[in-house]
Amino acid sequence: MKPTTEEESTPVDPLGRRNLPLKVSNLRRGLGQKAKQEPKFRFYALYDRIYRPDVLLAAYQQVRKLKSAAGVDGVRFEDIEETLSGVSNFVTELHEDLKAKRYRPSAVKRVHIPKPDGGTRPLGIPTVRDRVVQMAVLLIVEPIFEADFRESSFGFRPGKNAHQALDAIRSELAKGKRDVYDADLQGYFDTIPHAKLMACLEHRIADQKVLKLFRMWLQAPIDEQDEKGQRTTRKPKSGTPQGGVISPLLANIYLHWFEVLFYGSEGPARWANASLVRYADDFVVLAKYQGSRLRDWIESMLEGRFDLTINRKKTRVVHMARGEGLDFLGFTMRYERSIYGTGNYLHVGPSLKSQSRFREKLRQLASTRHCFVPSPTLVKQVNRVVQGWGRYFSY
Repeated sequence: MKPTTEEESTPVDPLGRRNLPLKVSNLRRGLGQKAKQEPKFRFYALYDRIYRPDVLLAAYQQVRKLKSAAGVDGVRFEDIEETLSGVSNFVTELHEDLKAKRYRPSAVKRVHIPKPDGGTRPLGIPTVRDRVVQMAVLLIVEPIFEADFRESSFGFRPGKNAHQALDAIRSELAKGKRDVYDADLQGYFDTIPHAKLMACLEHRIADQKVLKLFRMWLQAPIDEQDEKGQRTTRKPKSGTPQGGVISPLLANIYLHWFEVLFYGSEGPARWANASLVRYADDFVVLAKYQGSRLRDWIESMLEGRFDLTINRKKTRVVHMARGEGLDFLGFTMRYERSIYGTGNYLHVGPSLKSQSRFREKLRQLASTRHCFVPSPTLVKQVNRVVQGWGRYFSY
């Protein structure tokens, strides 16, 4: 079931996803063009494209690259490829289950990963089977919603990255918009209301079989183990677990409508000449003056209409014209006085928190806990961390 010719494996995907078969890329291109040409069109025949064997195989190859942990069933990619039925049989069985509408998602394994501030971030790990189906759906619906997304959104999108978000902020600052509303949404991924998220999906998707897949994933039980080793299973009432293949797209779809209202005829982009730059759930609003009307609009819209919670302890207004610094995506942006006497310039560099995390990571690698690691291996690990950090902060 692998591509047999060079032409069939040519990476020509319209959204820049690599190593997709030519037929799958052409399918995505057609869906994206249709969505672009008809902004109000609702797609009603998507399900049969999702369970196509070539789409499922491409989905498997895409998630295989991520090297994620096993879900609640304990099955890993290596098990499928080496000890179980093999990739070909795995894809065939999944194709038949989807076609016969027998597919049901398993529970999502919940783990907690430590955060730099001492807390933890909940992470959901679906089974390999569920990840493949989610990726297959993503491959089909992604070009449809990408046709609608605004240029102010940069997170978890093909061809977009954090450096482009910083470029957008610099561009708006150069226009004199130096009052910045730096927003922080509390537990965004866990608090997205299901009913309103489904309404956002239905704006573009009319195929009830595809919508049922989304509902099943949103309502999939969460399997969690406490400190004593006891396992509990609960059904979520809101949110889309971080860690799922489909979660970043769902998060973008929901906040996309906040951007639509922001730039709409009655939004602050019109009456306050404000601009928005968003990277997933992190966003800033830039304006020449952050008055109470603008702040009230943002907060009432997010908490009232979108049922989200603003973390007021971390949300603030940054007056960059007064020399205050904006921390965004690991960088600090601040106007500094030039030593050459030519006025102020915008300095952009790693934030103090990013520097502290970097040093702590190196300390952990070089600690006595890793005294058993051979020196060449340790050098490679340190170089990998340093090079990755350098590539990101070389902006």
